[in-house]
Amino acid sequence: MQVVVAGQGYVGLPLAVRAAEVGHRVVGYDVDPHRVQQLAAGQSYVGDVDSSRLGAVLASGAYTATADAAALAGFDIAVITVPTPLRDGVPDLTYIESCARTLGEHLRPSATVVLESTSYPGTTEELLLPILEEVSGLKGGEDFLAGFSPERIGNKRWSFDTPKLVSGIDAKSLDVIKGFYDGIFQTTVPVSGTKVAELAKLLENTFRFVNISMINEMAMLAAALGVNIWEAIDAAATKPFGFTRFTPGPGIGGHCLPVDPMFLSWKAQQDLGVPFRFAELAADVNGRMPDYVVRRVVEGLGKRGMPVRGSRVLLLGLTYKFNATDLRNSPSARVAELLIDLGAEVRGAEPNIPNDAKLDVPRVDVTPDEVAAADAVVLLMDHPRFDLPMIEKCATYVLDCRNRLSGPNVETL
Repeated sequence: MQVVVAGQGYVGLPLAVRAAEVGHRVVGYDVDPHRVQQLAAGQSYVGDVDSSRLGAVLASGAYTATADAAALAGFDIAVITVPTPLRDGVPDLTYIESCARTLGEHLRPSATVVLESTSYPGTTEELLLPILEEVSGLKGGEDFLAGFSPERIGNKRWSFDTPKLVSGIDAKSLDVIKGFYDGIFQTTVPVSGTKVAELAKLLENTFRFVNISMINEMAMLAAALGVNIWEAIDAAATKPFGFTRFTPGPGIGGHCLPVDPMFLSWKAQQDLGVPFRFAELAADVNGRMPDYVVRRVVEGLGKRGMPVRGSRVLLLGLTYKFNATDLRNSPSARVAELLIDLGAEVRGAEPNIPNDAKLDVPRVDVTPDEVAAADAVVLLMDHPRFDLPMIEKCATYVLDCRNRLSGPNVETL
C-alpha cells in the first residue's frame, strides 16, 4: 500500500521504516525541513532506528522523506504520529489539528487515517474525524475509514513484538486497520471502539506514573526512617503475586509519563467537573523528586564539612531514563538548575547524546580525574557506558539514585 506516516520522530520513524521493510511504499512526512534533510541523507536521529536500516529502505525506494505536503497525494493509509504536549496543564492538540487538515486535503474515498498520538478519550471521533470530513468533503465510515491505535514505543526488548491495540470508528475501519498492523506487529489486539483504545493508553501510563510516584515517596520516607528502601523492594518482590516491582529515581521525564495521565485529568475536569486525584497527587510527588535529590546532595556535602556553594558536582546520566537518547522533560535539568542556584559548580556526563547537542550544564567525559575532582557525584541514570567500578574507586562522595554502587563513599537515594 501507499502509506504516509505523518511525524518522523521517536514514534513515526520506527513505524515508517518497519512498514517499508515489510513491503509498503512509505512517505515519511515531517514539517521540520532539517529532519527531512537528515533522513534523506540516511542519518537517523532516533535510537530505535539504525542509520543502516534507514539507508537500506531509502536505497530500495520503499521509503522517502519529505516536508512537501503534495507528496501525500494518493495514500491508502495515513498514520498520525505527531506530538501532543501539555501547555500549562492543558492538552495542546494543534499538531493533530494541523496534520488532519493537511491529510484531509489529500484524502480520497476508501483511504484510511489512523491516529497514534496519545490524547484523551474522544479525540479521534470528536476532533480528528470532523476535521477530516470538513476539509475533504467526505463522510467518515461511508467514504473513508479512521481509527486509533496507541503507540507503545520505549522498550527495545519488545519493540514490534509488543501487542498492538487497534480500533476503528466502525467495523470496516477496524478490519482494515487491523490488517495493516498485522503485517507490522506480531500481535494485534482489537477493541470495541476508539475511546476504549484511547483510555487504555492512558491507563497503561497512569499505572506506571502512580506506582513510580508511590515508590518515590516511600523512598523519601524510608530514608528519613533509616530503612534501606532497595532491600525492602527486593524483599517485597519475592511475593509471586499481588506485587509489581517499581524502583525510585530522581523523577519522571520523557514524552509520556509526565504528560499522558494529565490528559485524563484535564478531560475529567472539563467534562465531569471532577479531579483525577491519583494523577494529580503523583504529579506533585514526582515534581518534588529533583528537589529531594538536591537536598540529599546538600546534606551529604554537609556531613563532609563542605558547603554546596563552590562545590564541584558531577551529574552522571542526563536523559530521562536508562540508556535513552532523549532529554525531554528529564529531571536532570531541574537537579542542575537547583544546584546552580545554590552556587555549585555543576558538570554533566551524558554519553548517549551527540557531542554537538546542547546540555543544561558543561559536558565532560567520565574519566578517573574528572570523577576524583568532583566533591559530589550524582548517578542519575546508570547507563551501560559508565564504568561503575571506577566511579566507586575514584569518587570521594556519591549519591546513587539507581542503587548500582556500593562502598563507604556511596549513599543511595
